[in-house]
Amino acid sequence: MTRIVVISAGTSIPSSSRLLGERLGEATAATVTAAGGQPQVTQVELRTLAVELAHHLATRVPGTRLREAFDLVREADGVIAVTPVFNGSYSGLFKLFFDALDENVMRDRPVLLAATGGTARHSLVVEHAMLPLFYYLKARVAPHPVFAATKDWGSASGKLERRIARAAQAFAPLVMAGAPAGDDEFEVVDFTDLLGG
Repeated sequence: MTRIVVISAGTSIPSSSRLLGERLGEATAATVTAAGGQPQVTQVELRTLAVELAHHLATRVPGTRLREAFDLVREADGVIAVTPVFNGSYSGLFKLFFDALDENVMRDRPVLLAATGGTARHSLVVEHAMLPLFYYLKARVAPHPVFAATKDWGSASGKLERRIARAAQAFAPLVMAGAPAGDDEFEVVDFTDLLGG
């Protein structure tokens, strides 16, 4: 079983971050299946854990549901991390969750980065905010992160779908192969496809 966990930090209902995470999870699962694997995709919506995250920040004692989310990440073969853009960076809820994880949980774990925002000008959040965070956590960052602006969801061009497919095709082999323990070398991340065709 190939375990993929989608962490989405959207706060609205419906959430574009949750939707992007779902699409990336589905595309990755399809790629894993096509390669002969058996994927299992689990969604974790951080808005449902907000109170427990705040309590954990003050007490360092995780509640039951937060502990379950931590265990999902710890046991995952790969993580898809999606955040909305708030004030030019990832959301506080997103950062709070990854701050709360035990040290080295993300080390060598394949991660696909994605973000959503109102306009394309927010796409640099992946390069300038998310990438340094996950490099610090020593995650194995997959190439081809995905950014989805509001207009991407209504576009008939299929560009977002192609970016999702490309990201999943690069992420799935990392998830299936795993990463060597103790490897401090980072993947070269290709940002040219964030908004490209």
